Parts: sequence; C-alpha cells; structure tokens
Amino acid sequence: MIPAPTIILYIACSLDGYIARKNGSVDWLSGLETESEDFGYLKFYASVDALIMGRKTYQQIVGFGEWPYPDKPCYVFSHRHLKLTIPDVVVVSDSLEKVQHSFKKKRYRRVWLVGGAELIKSYLNASMIHEMIITFIPLLLAEGIPLFLPGISEQKLILLGTSSFSQGVTQTHYRIGD
Repeated sequence: MIPAPTIILYIACSLDGYIARKNGSVDWLSGLETESEDFGYLKFYASVDALIMGRKTYQQIVGFGEWPYPDKPCYVFSHRHLKLTIPDVVVVSDSLEKVQHSFKKKRYRRVWLVGGAELIKSYLNASMIHEMIITFIPLLLAEGIPLFLPGISEQKLILLGTSSFSQGVTQTHYRIGD
C-alpha cells in the first residue's frame, strides 16, 4: 500500500502572527537571508517532492520575477483561470482529498504547503496538515493577513524542535496530532 504524502506547512510570519501585510505584501521579509544563513530553507526545499499554494500566493510569487521553485511540481489551487507560463505549475480546483489521492498515486512523500491563509485554513479543517515549520521574524506588523484565520478547527501540536538564528529569527517545528 502506498502511503499518503506528508503535508508540511513551512512559512514565515511576524511575531504577532501575520504572514503578509493587508495588501498581501511580504516586503518585510526581504533582506533577512544572507549567504551564510538561509534558516534551513535549502535543506527543507531539498526534502520535498512538490509544492501546493493558493492563487493569491502564486500571483504574488510570480510578481517577484524569477520563479524560485525550479524543478519541483507546483499545484495552485484556484477556481479561476490562470495564465501559466512556468513549467511544472498546474492549476487544480479539485477537492483537497482528490488532490491528496493524486499525490499518493504520484508517490510524493513530502509536499510543501507554501500558503496562503485560506488554503492553510482549508487544509487544517480537513486535518490534512501533518507538520508545521513556522519561522518567526522579530517584527510586529500590527495588522495584516493572519497565519491562522478565524474558523480553523482545534489542533493539538507536538513540538518536534526549535531553532534560533541570527537577527533574532526563531523557528518552531510541530507535528499535528495525538
């Protein structure tokens, strides 16, 4: 029997829990990474087989310029038609369960849930996120798009580890369950 892939939310947020400004901007994240510090990103990226994200997240990333996720299939959840110009990007409008089943058939072991907040809420409420790696940036945005939208179902988290990095950045790694 082929196991279902592990869905991992790997995301950065402000210390007060926002993943973006009200307008969707993540400009406050620029300048954090250096040549000597990537906060574990490259190791994490190498560990995943595919990515999933919502339409708004996809459109924001495309707006940055060069596609930052080469050679990995990326599934964008959207009910709208999107003009795609990037190889390996597919728009999906199927249920989460149907998409998860297709990932299982493709033998993906680990899938990165990139964002955004609506998709995170849907995956949490379907109990389909298995791990969360949250990188906290020492900044209070005071308002914006929260990591966890109202209406999510209660989830018990088991701490797998914490890391601290330069510039006051911390990262927590949780498993969801029991």
